Amino acid sequence: MKFRSGLLAAGLLVLPIAAHAQAIAGPYISGGAGINIMQDEPVTSIGGVPVSGVNLQTKLGAAGVVAGGFGFGNGLRAELEFDYRYNGLNKLNVTGFGSASLSGYEQKFGPMVNVLYDFTTLSPAVVPYLGVGAGYQWANLKLDYGGASASQTEGAFAYQAILGGAFPIASMPGLAVTAEYRFLGLSGDRDYGGVKFGNDFNHSVLIGARYAFGQAPAPMVAAAAPTPAPAVQPARSYLVFFDWDKATLTDRARSIIKEAADNSTHVQYTRIEVNGYTDTSGTPQYNQGLSVRRAQAVAAELVHDGVPQGAITAQGFGDTHLLVSTGPGVREPQNRRVEIIIH
Repeated sequence: MKFRSGLLAAGLLVLPIAAHAQAIAGPYISGGAGINIMQDEPVTSIGGVPVSGVNLQTKLGAAGVVAGGFGFGNGLRAELEFDYRYNGLNKLNVTGFGSASLSGYEQKFGPMVNVLYDFTTLSPAVVPYLGVGAGYQWANLKLDYGGASASQTEGAFAYQAILGGAFPIASMPGLAVTAEYRFLGLSGDRDYGGVKFGNDFNHSVLIGARYAFGQAPAPMVAAAAPTPAPAVQPARSYLVFFDWDKATLTDRARSIIKEAADNSTHVQYTRIEVNGYTDTSGTPQYNQGLSVRRAQAVAAELVHDGVPQGAITAQGFGDTHLLVSTGPGVREPQNRRVEIIIH
C-alpha cells in the first residue's frame, strides 16, 4: 500500500484507455448465423382466381450470411453479401375453415448489396451500426401434402434493413464479434404451379464475427492518476504578553518572537499576521492605539530576527476579541497580548 501511495503521490500511475473504436478503413470479411422467423405468407391466387384469408405458416428456421466489404475510414462501408435462410412448413391456415398440417420447407438464398454506417465515437466497447440493402433472392418452396410432392424455385427483388453492434476484440486488432437483427422482404408475388404467394417477410437474429484487414491497434490515451493536492499546513500561532499599559517587549516576549521567526523558515508560509489586543482598563480609543503599538513592536522584532517585512501584516484590535471575558475597566493579563499567526 505504501508503494502504491507513493506512485499516486508522484503522479506516475498511468492507465491505458481506448479513446474510441476505430472506423474500418480498407477491406473486411464477415459472417454470421442464427434464427429466422417468417411471417405468415399469404396465398393471393389459385389457378388465376384471387383468394384471401389463406396463409402459409412456417416453423422457426435458420439463417446464415457471409460478406466481403470495404470501409472508407469515416464509419461508412459497403459490402457484397450472400445469404441463406431455411424454414420448415407448419400448416396452411384458411380463415373460417381451420388449418391443414403440411410438410416441406421454404429456403431462400441470393446476393445482396449493403451500405452500412458504424457509430464509432459512441463507445470503445461496442460499435452500433445501421444498414440497408438491396439484391435478388431465390425462394425454393417444397411442399408435401397428401402423398403428393412439389418443388419449385422462384426469384424476386429483395430488400433489407440491418441493426447491429460490433464488439471489438482489443487483443486482436481488426477482429470483432457481431450481433444483429435483419429484416428481409421479397417484392411481388411468386407463382408455384398456379399458386401465387404474396409478401415474404423475414426476421433474422444473427451472431457472427468480422475481420478488418490491416487494422491498427485502437489509439490509447494515457490517463495519469490525479496527483493528490499537497496537504494544507495548519496555521501556527504564538502569544506574546505585555505588562499593563505597556508596549515594550520583555525578555520572555523576545524569546517567543525568536521562536516564531525561526519556525517560519521551516514551513512554506503565505503570510504572517501580527494582531495586537488590550484589556478593558482604558477607553476604547486609547486601547486601540495601544494594541497597534504592541503589534508594531512585535513586527519589528520579527524583522530583526530575519522575517521579511513584506510577509508581515500588523494590526490592532483594541479591547475587542478578549481572550478572557471580563467587564469594562478590568486589568486582565491574558488580554494584554499580541498573537503571531503563521499561515
